[in-house]
Amino acid sequence: MTEASSLSLLKVTRNFGARAAVDGISVEVTPGEMVVLLGPSGCGKTTTLRLIAGFIAPSTGDIRLDGTSIVALPPHKRDMGIVFQSYALFPHLSVARNIAFGLEMRRADTAATQARVQEMLRLIRLEDFAAQMPRQLSGGQQKRVALARALAIHPRVLLLDEPLSNLDAALRQDMAREIRLLQRSRGITTIMVTHDQTEAMALADRLVLLHDGKVQQIGPPEALHLRPFNPFVARFIGGSNIVRGRVDTGTQLDLPDCPPIKLAATYPPAGAGTLAVRPDSIRLGVPCRTGRVEGTVELCSWLGATVEHVVRLSPDVTFLARGPGLGPDATARQPAGTRVALHWSSADEFLFDANDRPLQAAAAQFSPTRETNNV
Repeated sequence: MTEASSLSLLKVTRNFGARAAVDGISVEVTPGEMVVLLGPSGCGKTTTLRLIAGFIAPSTGDIRLDGTSIVALPPHKRDMGIVFQSYALFPHLSVARNIAFGLEMRRADTAATQARVQEMLRLIRLEDFAAQMPRQLSGGQQKRVALARALAIHPRVLLLDEPLSNLDAALRQDMAREIRLLQRSRGITTIMVTHDQTEAMALADRLVLLHDGKVQQIGPPEALHLRPFNPFVARFIGGSNIVRGRVDTGTQLDLPDCPPIKLAATYPPAGAGTLAVRPDSIRLGVPCRTGRVEGTVELCSWLGATVEHVVRLSPDVTFLARGPGLGPDATARQPAGTRVALHWSSADEFLFDANDRPLQAAAAQFSPTRETNNV
């Protein structure tokens, strides 16, 4: 088994005309780590993967494998296995020949190639499909063959480009588990690209969240969820409710044409500010003085495991609240038109200044009481 490698991106930029698709990205990937590049369409994640693979060259910056620059090396000399979004299997080759392709291109010994192909077939549990053609396989089976082909060459780094796209929901979950177990058991340094945050959080040791070609935050999934660096991170990870207003007293967020929101903590007066609160942190209660703000239920949706309420605070401001839909703690469903108070704790709110930098709370103001459960 090839020893796991480290990968470094050092202030990497890639320009297309006047636009920087990748803008000064620096990431250190440790041996055996799985790092997921996450972000919306056009954020630069696929361009970053193509830079690592060698399909395009950086405009500035360096890419190093185990400390050695690889920017001058062509793709086939970087010792990287790649699983493309479209699978890219050769339709005229059998499953076994697809897996063997990379080894044959490297002129590996015939006996060694056959042994490696059998090992890969066992790994992906397709021993009985060696002679089948790609068109005879399901989407999940084709994805497994593409993964086996990438692993057959003993890559120093595995690159995954949206590896679970084009699969139905149940198969996506199964394949995600297979990829993660395989990556961990083999200790393969892996870089994956996805726009699906649930998929990313389930697979990653660390996330690299990108927006407009820039890194917004790097860290374990729970760190981005619990300690977002800016409003973009808060909205993208966890789908936080985002409202902009003024924090002149440090105890409430004043909004135009909307009731002020009582903050759960006291902050330094900051002028313009942005509040982020995750939907699953909000609890609904009867209108009362301890509520952060009051509003009217506009829509209630039962989604099985969860219940979602859309609460309108003003003509231009709504909050989404999400709670459990089943079990003894199931959230009571409220019909449209019900007047409610919204509650959350100081640990569940994030406040940012005019430059989108986190504001540190001085102290919690008060804690929610049991009345928050009584709608």
